[in-house]
Amino acid sequence: MPIVTKNMDLAVDAKATGSSAVSSSPASAVSKAARTAGKVAGLAVLVLATCPPAAGADAGRPIGVSLPAPGGPYTVGTVAMRLVDRSRPDPLVAAKPYRELMISLWYPATGGGPLAPHMPPLAAADWDRHSAPPLGIAKGAVAWAATRTHARVGAPVEPRAGRLPVVLFGSGDGGPRTLGTTLVEDLASRGYLVVTVDHTYEADQVEFPGRRLVRALPLPAKLTPKVIAKLLAEHATARLADMRYVLDRVTALAHGRPIGGRLPTGMLGAPDASRVGVLGQSLGGSVAAQLTREDARVDAGVNLDGAYVGPVAARGAAKPFLQLAAETHTRDSEPSWKSFWRASTGWKRELRFKGAAHGSFTDLQPLLPQIATTLPKVPLADYVGTIDPGRSVAAQRAYVGAFFDLHLRGKPTRLFEGPDTRFPEVSLIP
Repeated sequence: MPIVTKNMDLAVDAKATGSSAVSSSPASAVSKAARTAGKVAGLAVLVLATCPPAAGADAGRPIGVSLPAPGGPYTVGTVAMRLVDRSRPDPLVAAKPYRELMISLWYPATGGGPLAPHMPPLAAADWDRHSAPPLGIAKGAVAWAATRTHARVGAPVEPRAGRLPVVLFGSGDGGPRTLGTTLVEDLASRGYLVVTVDHTYEADQVEFPGRRLVRALPLPAKLTPKVIAKLLAEHATARLADMRYVLDRVTALAHGRPIGGRLPTGMLGAPDASRVGVLGQSLGGSVAAQLTREDARVDAGVNLDGAYVGPVAARGAAKPFLQLAAETHTRDSEPSWKSFWRASTGWKRELRFKGAAHGSFTDLQPLLPQIATTLPKVPLADYVGTIDPGRSVAAQRAYVGAFFDLHLRGKPTRLFEGPDTRFPEVSLIP
């Protein structure tokens, strides 16, 4: 496993290269992580060997968990696709002459079909073995493979939704694309085409067709702050190229050209490539900012609690941009947020969620509290804070949806003008 708990990229601030956050002592690293979990804006590391003991299910029966239903007017459809970019070698594995990715399309749908799993089977099994234990959850304690989304596999596109504004989604460093499903499904139910992307060899696990699983590259033997910062910069560069390529493919779809794989009925020509947003958590949020700044096709972006990596930290964005922050994440505590904010010249807002932690902006927000009712030793507050899970999800969906409605659809909203009594946990930061 590379940078971990990379499925959340939570704990030690990788940007603080002069700090003692990454210690030669595993015990001190864990102690520091426990004190700072939820206080640092991602782009972080926690050595796997220093994770807390994993808890098993009390009765020996795997715990069932569920995702919250999306709130928009449309049924949701989804399809997974393999993409191969033969124009470049793989940026993380030099011997591979092309870049191979898995994506999922999420969209307003009509008709039935089976519900898509939250994670495909091999990925779910690998998550159970390798990614869940660093969260304090023993192998076999949770029925990850049994968890379903609310999306119908391969369902036809809903024609009543018209041309679909596009949102690209990127997870935190090392996180699979599935970890954003709670927000992604909701956007799709509101009439968006959302494209989630796995970044191969960085994501903990990526399942390809033919029952082929690709795991993340191993960590370097010595994790110093300098090494960590270099890894994150490499991952950010690779992700930026990945996202541009995916946007190329979506643009082809918008012009009625197939992109490989079996597409749902009605998908050709359905995307509206003139209205594009980017949404990302942690490192994905930094890449969202970079893509918003550099790619003329992108109209607006959202960063879910991620520090900024690379030139965008100093250059900011000139297009509409939204930052969502955990309770203790501030511009004063995160230098890259301060520099990005000062340099950004477009429409911009920053929202702070009281009681939220870094993992609150992932699917761990609804899932971990369910697990903790049976496994009370799971360090819930460290990962998803103390905010009520349902209220956290509702607020995130409301603000992210309103942002994209405003900037991709021209739909007015008052949510960003001041406090809203429906969401008392959310503060607008001037």
